[in-house]
This record gives sequence, C-alpha cells and structure tokens, in this order.
Amino acid sequence: MNALKKLFGGNTRQFGMIFALVALIVFFQIFTGGRTLTPGNVINLFNGNSYILILAIGMVLVIIAGHIDLSVGSVAAFVGVSVALAMRDWGIPWYMGVLFGLVLGAVIGAWQGLWTAYVGIPAFIVTLAGMLLFRGFNQFVGKSNTIPVSKEFQFIGSGYLPEVGPDTGFNNLTVLLGLVAVAFVIIMSLRARASNKALGADVPELWVEVTKLVLICGAILYATYLFATGRPGTSFPIPGLILAVLVLIYGFIADKTVLGRHVYAVGGNRHAAELSGVQSKKVNFMVMMNMSILAGLAGMIFVARSTASGPFDGVGWELDAIAAVFIGGAAVTGGVGTVIGSIVGGLVMAVLNNGLQLLGVGADLTQIIKGLVLLAAVAFDVYNKSQGKRSITGLLLKNFGRNNEIKPDETTSTKEVISKEA
Repeated sequence: MNALKKLFGGNTRQFGMIFALVALIVFFQIFTGGRTLTPGNVINLFNGNSYILILAIGMVLVIIAGHIDLSVGSVAAFVGVSVALAMRDWGIPWYMGVLFGLVLGAVIGAWQGLWTAYVGIPAFIVTLAGMLLFRGFNQFVGKSNTIPVSKEFQFIGSGYLPEVGPDTGFNNLTVLLGLVAVAFVIIMSLRARASNKALGADVPELWVEVTKLVLICGAILYATYLFATGRPGTSFPIPGLILAVLVLIYGFIADKTVLGRHVYAVGGNRHAAELSGVQSKKVNFMVMMNMSILAGLAGMIFVARSTASGPFDGVGWELDAIAAVFIGGAAVTGGVGTVIGSIVGGLVMAVLNNGLQLLGVGADLTQIIKGLVLLAAVAFDVYNKSQGKRSITGLLLKNFGRNNEIKPDETTSTKEVISKEA
C-alpha cells in the first residue's frame, strides 16, 4: 500500500478517472470475449468519438472560465451543412471548405461572445438561444435534406495515415508516431524533474518516476500496436491525429501561456482577477469564440466521416461534451479543470458506450448507465473536495507540467496565479 501511495503521489483518488478507464477496458475486454481491444474496434472507437473529444477541449476552457455552452451541437451542424453546400454549389476545393467552416465558426463564436462578455447576458442563456437559432439555421439552409461531400473532404473524417516505406507488417507512420509520443513523454518527464530539482521542489523517488514512465509508455506502445495492425488500408485515423495536435496545442495554452492563466483566474474569482489587471471581458469573449471554432471543426469531421450532412447532425453533442469535462474533474463553479482530464473523461464515456454496444445493451439502459456514471463521478469529486483533498484528476500531469487546479480565492492571490512562471 505504501508503494502505491508513493507511485500515485500519496493519494490514488487523484487518478480515479484513469483507474476507471482502465477498469472499464479490462471489464469489457473480459465480458465481450476480447472484442474490445481489437485493432478494428479501437480504430472505430476513436473515429466515432473524435468529434466529441474535440468539443470537450473547447468546453473545458468555457467551464473553467465559469460558463457553459449549450449551442455546440447546433453550431457544429450548421457549420457542417454550410460547408457541404459551399463545396457543392460554389465549387470550392475541400481545403477552402475547411477554412470557410473555421471562419464561420469564429463568426458565430464572436456573436455569442459579444453577448456574453460585453452585453453581460449569462452564457447559459446566450447559448440556449444559440442552440435554437443555429438548429433552425441548419434546417433552413439545408432545407432538411442530406448534402453529400467529396471524397477529398471525407479524408479528414475517415482517412488514415498512408502506407510508406518497406513492408514490415505494420503501418510504418503509425509506429513512428507512437515512438515519437514515447520520446515526448520521457523528455517532458525528465525536464519537469530537472526543473523541480533546480527550484528546490520535492521530486518523487527515481523508482517512482521510472515506474510511471514504464506504465505510460507501455500503454502508448500497446495502442500503437493496435492502430498499426488493423485491417489493410487502416492505421492511426486522421481525426485522431487532429485530436492529438489539438490536445498538445490547448494543453500548452492552458498550462504555459498568459491567456491560460487568465482563464483560470477569471473562473476562480473574476473580481479579484480584474483588480489584478486581467481583462475578463476579453477572456470570456475568447473562450466563447474558441468554442465555436472547435464546434465547427467537430461538425466538419463528423460530416466527412458520415459522407454527408443531415438535418439531425449534432443533436445531444453538447451534453456529451459537458459530461466529458465534468467526469474529467472540472468544477461546476469554474476555475478548475484540465485538457487532459477532459479527454480522459470523454474516453471513459466512449469506452462505456462502445462496451455496452458490444454487449448488446439497449439504448435505454445505456442512457441510464451513462447518467449514473456522470452523477457518481461528480459526486465523488465533490466529496473529495469537501474532505480537503484535491480533485481526482487534479494531479494527472503532476510530473509533466504545472498543476492548474488553483483557485485564486482559496490557495493564493490571483496576482500570484497570473504572474506565476510555468
């Protein structure tokens, strides 16, 4: 038990969602007869949930800032049908269609951010109106029809890394990607350890660090093996590659930039943040606009994978994204949350959905189970905090970067949070 406490930073609850994810995978792997961890199923799981995980990245920043966005599903659907129509009727190439979709998402986000940040209407109300508004626009513009998209555009939603190099029995680019990911994890861990030593901070024992790296790198390499050994023509999916790039970018923004620190400060205590010089209106505007840009991207990826847009695209997506963020450890009151935690929360829901489908569980019981999982995860986190402990995912990346679970009004001043070096 002491070894486990050392390995997991003295409190295994901090890694509860990781344990839950692993436990779900093991459970379904056993009870589905080994069908969960097959290359085809893992690839389909990532392809089928990438758009929700992309939404979760934007949603976590919105929730950290103290808001909620109910419009993301409708915005995604409207952007998707608009891009499909633009490519069909205007004859623009697929890459211009992607750019058009991102710009349209930015315009929609600016519209909603204006009402939230500068007019002062709560984001809940603004995005509730946006949910109705853009759902109507989706059906009006598309005339409730299905709009097909070109094969080139479909690549961003259903494409795979190509086969290159000699025939090794694996997809070589996928193997290379996995090795790069392992190297990245090791380098970041060593840099963080060296930085902590230089600052005089406590560092874990060497065997703890090595054990963590072995577990993480082992998981990455096993996932690489699954992706690289799928049926001919498949490998690591392009939506998964887009998701990985977004996780790196937004993880860096949240952890290492002034904007990221300002988002946490505004969510923790807006008035204190403003007294420290933070422009809270600009921060709120940016997180709302960013959310709609990512919603537009998610909508395009879904349309590309589906090969056509439809009038019922995006229904319920906002609830899945919000659930992923809260399961991943974000606080309802704002100021707390991580990008990685939201991805873990989204994967928990994705594995749960996938496993129940493999077991033949009906849609009604699946919804009941998902609701109970969400309630239990948030209740457990609330209980943890009420006992004076950190969030179950708060130290997820303890050895890979700065811990962002700092509330300015609870542990330090907002000015210190803003000026703190990553």
